[in-house]
Amino acid sequence: MDSGSPDDLDQRLLHALQLDGRAPYRRLARTLDISEHTAARRYHRLRRLGLRITGRPDPQRLGHTRWLLRLRCTPDTVRPLADSLARRSDTSWVTLTTSGTDLYCAVDAPTADSHNALLLTALPRTPNLVSVTAHCMLHIFKGATTTWHATRYLTPAPASAAASPDPTAPLHLDTTDHTLLTELARDGRATLPALSKAAARSPSSIQRHLDRLRHHGALDFYVDFAPQLLGHHMSAQLWLTVAPAHLSSVGAALATHPAIAFAAAVTGSANLVANGIFRTPADLYTYIDQDLGTLPGIHSIDTAPTLYEVKRLAAPFTPVRARART
Repeated sequence: MDSGSPDDLDQRLLHALQLDGRAPYRRLARTLDISEHTAARRYHRLRRLGLRITGRPDPQRLGHTRWLLRLRCTPDTVRPLADSLARRSDTSWVTLTTSGTDLYCAVDAPTADSHNALLLTALPRTPNLVSVTAHCMLHIFKGATTTWHATRYLTPAPASAAASPDPTAPLHLDTTDHTLLTELARDGRATLPALSKAAARSPSSIQRHLDRLRHHGALDFYVDFAPQLLGHHMSAQLWLTVAPAHLSSVGAALATHPAIAFAAAVTGSANLVANGIFRTPADLYTYIDQDLGTLPGIHSIDTAPTLYEVKRLAAPFTPVRARART
């Protein structure tokens, strides 16, 4: 592992990768006004510091339902349970809070049966589990595709118009798509020749499949880099109770805040949840006071600082069923 903290150029490169995790070195070099050799060298240095870029399907575009679980258990049980959940292929963002007895876990359920199996069969067998609350994510205002502050250096890329004729309808995946998602979950920057070999398809066919998945919003690229290396030492779950008439506007506002990595409308008494990443506790206070405090319709805010992240972002992609049509 390289010593020293990432410098300004490293952070600019990280933000460029936020905009496109598969951007080739020549494009990164043009964006950052550096040589292609420097872009590659800096990228590999960040890799040695822990940078990981993975490709993941969008659960909603695959017809999956995303749940957020809040679990409370005895102190001697919380870490083994968190480790067990982290090993599951359908979980992400397994975190322990500062209470030492609570943990949060995001689950993508392709079917009602898979969700019920976890809640009604697996978890009830866990010893010393005190309570489980499941919150269905109704609408995601901002998806977590990074683990630190969003674009401070670069202007976000404009959203593509009409990504799909019906973005709510599940997108069909063929066997080549499943293979690509499995490979990209290991390395989001895997080369076309490597993907071509894994899928036994030509590079041009692989590129068409990648373009289709990205055009229809079914493939996201996650940039995972320890936020502490960038000076962000405070992470917290924010549970907001918002008046129904203001839920959409508050969620949309949170999606524009650089400190917020994730925001979604959920079921339950607190109807909006967000994950914020801050440099210090004082920055969290300032955010609550100056950013959230000025938004109309917020009745209450419950903060749960993160003690330890057992699992960040997403797990390796495991297809539920691969269809034969290509």
